[in-house]
Amino acid sequence: MAGKQFRLLVVDDDNLVIQTMKMALPEQWYLRGVNSIEEIPSDESFDAAFVDMHLTGDITKPEGIKVLEKLEVEFPHTELVAMSGNLDRDIMEKCLKAGATRFLAKPLSKEEVVLVLDKIEALILLKAASTRSNHITTPWIGESQASQDIKRQLADLKGESGPILIEGESGTGKEVAAKLLHSHDSGRPFITVNAAAIPETVFESEFFGHVKGAFTGADQNKIGLAEAAHEGDLFIDEIEALPLSQQAKLLRFLESGEIRRVGAKDSIRVKVRLIAATNRNLEQMVEKEQFREDLLWRISGKKLLLPPLRNRKDDVTLLCSHFLEMERPKRNKQLAEDAILALSRYDWPGNVRELKRVIERLGISAPLPIIRAEDVNKIINPSSAPTSNSSSEELDLYLGLSALMANYEKQIIEMTLEKQRDVDEAAKILQISRSSLYKKIKDHGLG
Repeated sequence: MAGKQFRLLVVDDDNLVIQTMKMALPEQWYLRGVNSIEEIPSDESFDAAFVDMHLTGDITKPEGIKVLEKLEVEFPHTELVAMSGNLDRDIMEKCLKAGATRFLAKPLSKEEVVLVLDKIEALILLKAASTRSNHITTPWIGESQASQDIKRQLADLKGESGPILIEGESGTGKEVAAKLLHSHDSGRPFITVNAAAIPETVFESEFFGHVKGAFTGADQNKIGLAEAAHEGDLFIDEIEALPLSQQAKLLRFLESGEIRRVGAKDSIRVKVRLIAATNRNLEQMVEKEQFREDLLWRISGKKLLLPPLRNRKDDVTLLCSHFLEMERPKRNKQLAEDAILALSRYDWPGNVRELKRVIERLGISAPLPIIRAEDVNKIINPSSAPTSNSSSEELDLYLGLSALMANYEKQIIEMTLEKQRDVDEAAKILQISRSSLYKKIKDHGLG
């Protein structure tokens, strides 16, 4: 999409407004200005349209609503923006019903025009990326209404500073969303850290860095994750796994913008945007005193909630096609209609991550170039999954030892979590660390 030219239609009876907006446009935008509904060209297409509500100067007659309705019918893919100096609530709501996605108050500032165009541009690129599997960043795959809503929210967060909290079940695509939020600003660093994977004893050194000689083994200066993300984005996945003591240090950093390497005397000022992700209900964790309330308020000013795959099953076919395409040319397989139906009927407790792994396994285990429903059911049908009483005849030995062991481990973890929903207690039962259990839950796509 590099070098793409975007087209903007401005409908306003004031030519000065049109000329002023033309001067404010980013270089990748072309503007066509008209003064009335009759002048709107029918042989051109536009990415966005800014429409004044009062084209005759009479503020009691919002003629622009008819323009919006016309554009909504003739240019259904155009982003419509209404604008007026009359902030009458009834008029504004009629604009939204007529197809406008935004309402801007006149007089417009250059900064506001550029920001709105940036968000529209981001939405256009997100929609286009969904059909391009070779896109540099993993695209958000899906055309369901839920996916359309997610793309719009991602675009709306374009250019926004301050922390962003991404919520959703495990495997719903939180890291993909974080990368898409970042990819709008190329050239800036994007640092990823999984909070569950950092032991509490080394958190401060990993996050803030250390100086040579700060402790045994610190034989050289080390830059921390926060400093590495300077002028960019720091993505903390599974932020709920941070111990309370480390939550306090993270909060202090977010409030002051300063870090101090372990063993250092002076602080360093760091500018980063925090993107945090969680698959837990942080409000409930606050009530249980497992998460700091002040940190929750600090990171949740802007939220993005990702729906589970069971709530956007219309996207399953596109996701399957995307994952199969990723397997080519090593494996050239396609799904039969009955296989797609079987995949669409499944509830996907592990969400998109589980679907991806199922497609990968089908690519290996399906004996024919066309994947059939029976191939799918061998993997996702619970009745065919191996249990503790299964004999070797009931196991699909062609999956290989690693896959079979992984299946068994997943079942054991599922059984444990059914009996004990508290992760800390479940880890004690399984005799592994909490961070190891979090990692296994994520790896197996368990909610």
